[in-house]
Amino acid sequence: MDLTRDIKQGKRRAIARAISMVENDEKEARVLIKKIFKGSGKSFTIGITGPAGAGKSTLIDKTSIVLNKLGYKTAVLAIDPTSHITGGAILGDRVRMTESTDSGTYIRSMASRGATGAVSMALRNSMRILEFAGFDPIIIESVGAGQTEVDISKVVDVTVVVFNPNTGDNIQTIKAGLTEIGDIYLINKSDLPGASQLFDSVRDFIGMSKKNPMVMMTSTKSNKGIPEFAKKLQEIIESRKKSKKQKEESRLDAELRDIVLNNVKNKVNHMLDSSSVYAKYLKKVQAKTIDPFEAADKISKSLK
Repeated sequence: MDLTRDIKQGKRRAIARAISMVENDEKEARVLIKKIFKGSGKSFTIGITGPAGAGKSTLIDKTSIVLNKLGYKTAVLAIDPTSHITGGAILGDRVRMTESTDSGTYIRSMASRGATGAVSMALRNSMRILEFAGFDPIIIESVGAGQTEVDISKVVDVTVVVFNPNTGDNIQTIKAGLTEIGDIYLINKSDLPGASQLFDSVRDFIGMSKKNPMVMMTSTKSNKGIPEFAKKLQEIIESRKKSKKQKEESRLDAELRDIVLNNVKNKVNHMLDSSSVYAKYLKKVQAKTIDPFEAADKISKSLK
């Protein structure tokens, strides 16, 4: 079986196997990425994020159908919280996105596995696999709220932040850094009471953002605002094609730094495990005869 050929032909079993590979087998993943890397970075990527319960999965399901009707070939990577027992993805977003798969959307749940903001090597490489298979755009649905959203925004071309009137701490959540990252803010479940007030609050609050983002209202229940949201994404995709290369170069810089820092960290850990100097100063710190800062300075000098 020629895995790269099967991925290129869009065979779903091959795509699933390749994504599992980048999640679980670093050695095999490196071989695969080497083969497909050269042509990567051209697909448009959309991060959809926001508090749990905002209705992101159903929203993505409905939006994907409209995007596919507009001529796109959409894929979704849903980043789930990790199960502490199995290490696997536990929310199973695919269950909530059944409709769009009939229109050709490829959906895959991925476990965040504790990676900072779920922006792990596996995520970046899974995006490359989907791109190699011809998917464009690729939607990333991120888990929860907080730092995750800010981190996801660094690996996508456009960031959408979703809220709903039932989430009482919406404005507080926005204050946690989300004003700077959103290109579009959606008030989802807009048929619920309080949606208009939340819309006004969000619009007023993000008015101080440099990006000048849009605020829109959607309802997956009545399909209200979904076609308009999909068309807005289409507009952004078309308008940002010129700056795509520059953004990709910036992302590759960040990725290379991440990999180098990780390699250095592993190397240093290995050195410390076998260092008599480290063992000596660790005993002194444990005996409280020296503080950790002074000990770290002495150990660092010995590693040069």
